[in-house]
Amino acid sequence: MHADTDRPAFLLVHGAWHGAWCWEPVRAALDADGWRSHAVDLPSANPPAGRHGDARPVGMLDDADAIRDSLRRIDGPVVVIAHSYGGVPATEALADAANVVGAVYLAAFQLDVGESMFTFLGTPVPDDGTGHVPPYEDARRTLFADVPEADADRAVARLRPQSVRSLTERVTTAGWRTVPSSYIVCDRDRALDPSRQRELALRADSVHRLPSSHSPFLSMPRRLATLLGRIATSSLPTPPTPPTSRR
Repeated sequence: MHADTDRPAFLLVHGAWHGAWCWEPVRAALDADGWRSHAVDLPSANPPAGRHGDARPVGMLDDADAIRDSLRRIDGPVVVIAHSYGGVPATEALADAANVVGAVYLAAFQLDVGESMFTFLGTPVPDDGTGHVPPYEDARRTLFADVPEADADRAVARLRPQSVRSLTERVTTAGWRTVPSSYIVCDRDRALDPSRQRELALRADSVHRLPSSHSPFLSMPRRLATLLGRIATSSLPTPPTPPTSRR
């Protein structure tokens, strides 16, 4: 099915340790429903060649720059979908993007100015903020509990270390304050407790729920795509009423 160019496009932003690859099942479902979609690789987990040995590892602000660059390449209105950590750089990037008409936080960190992922979670901030955080030792259970076994194994194998700097850099501008936002709570999440998600969701304009663990893009991509389409449709501005013709 060809995508409907009259609808907004989706920009899909992954979380820590992941890459754009994690959105492939959702993108296929969105395409089948006539939605255009794009996915961005965040450099904090996918550093460009030559960055591994830099004195300053890439961080959240670098990820925000990557999101801004992706948004500039998309024609027309865009709805940004951010998962988990991806909500932090997405929040930072939203305010600068004139073509963004909505944001969806999927079990994501919808942070405010001055917050970082570590400060929100109460995690001690390292002295130097360098280095990388490896994926969960039990990523299969923590991130992909309800994902089919073969798909989960492939996902675990593709996880990459996440830069510490990305988790400690603080938000400087909260785009959700000026862009309509929705939050999707994952009710069976073992990575970000649903109670913390509901706390974050208080900042959103609308709240939705999925009976999933942390990664519904792999466990229920069709259901997630349907929900994203419904949210995007409901967030669109109402077309102006055509003027009455006079004779």
